[in-house]
Amino acid sequence: MAVLASYNVKGGVGKTATVVNLAHRAAVTGQGNGARTLIFDLDPQGAASYYFRAAPKVRQRGTSLVRGKADMREAITPTDFDGLDLIPSDFSFRNLDVVLDAAKDPGKSLARVVRPLAKRYEHVFLDCPPSISRLSENVFNAADALLVPIIPTTLSLRALDQLNRFLAKRASGEKGVRSPLVLPFFSMFDRRKRLHRELIEDLCLAHPDILRSGVPSAAAVERMGAHQAPVASFDRRSPAVVAYADLWDEILSRLQRGSSAASDDASSRAQA
Repeated sequence: MAVLASYNVKGGVGKTATVVNLAHRAAVTGQGNGARTLIFDLDPQGAASYYFRAAPKVRQRGTSLVRGKADMREAITPTDFDGLDLIPSDFSFRNLDVVLDAAKDPGKSLARVVRPLAKRYEHVFLDCPPSISRLSENVFNAADALLVPIIPTTLSLRALDQLNRFLAKRASGEKGVRSPLVLPFFSMFDRRKRLHRELIEDLCLAHPDILRSGVPSAAAVERMGAHQAPVASFDRRSPAVVAYADLWDEILSRLQRGSSAASDDASSRAQA
């Protein structure tokens, strides 16, 4: 199982659209006939839940789930798409930081909830609110990779730099801390704009870790709210469909490379 968190300190960069469209891609046209996929909507605004017309089944489940006092199966709801399930958000999620602070191991509560899902799902997507908080710490410990959409602007790059510095400081300050793979990519860009073209070129040179695939501004993505559905389900001709497909392929490739590198490191340590 791979746990993928769509995360950015900055809001309004396409985090939820990323989760909804990539999860749909993974479930419907993933490996083989698709891969069982789950979205965990951690944002109290509940945009991902809205796109799938889903309402929570369990009241105050944010508190119950992270404390291990609720059955995860009761929180999961199917979507209209085969192989794609959702744990909807509700407004009680605004208190997750308080709940996590009160837990016995406040940094790893989410991981304890998410990791057992490996028996049921091949991919778990976390839709995260824009912040660096106790919830963020839990996301970093639970996720195998952070999918970081960035708009080609100075402020968006600054947010990426803040995230990288925070993760580096965290890794150096805590022994044995789990560090997710960071996969930034450009989102909501317009190549007709000279500034966007120049920034993308400059930033790719300065940050070789930025994925080559990205998602341009597209009217179909803006219409997701009206259709309450992923783009591919209502406008297959949209350039965004191809963009998300290419992005997903590159993410899978990077995950496989990261897994191979981790295995090689483990083998080297064992031989030493």
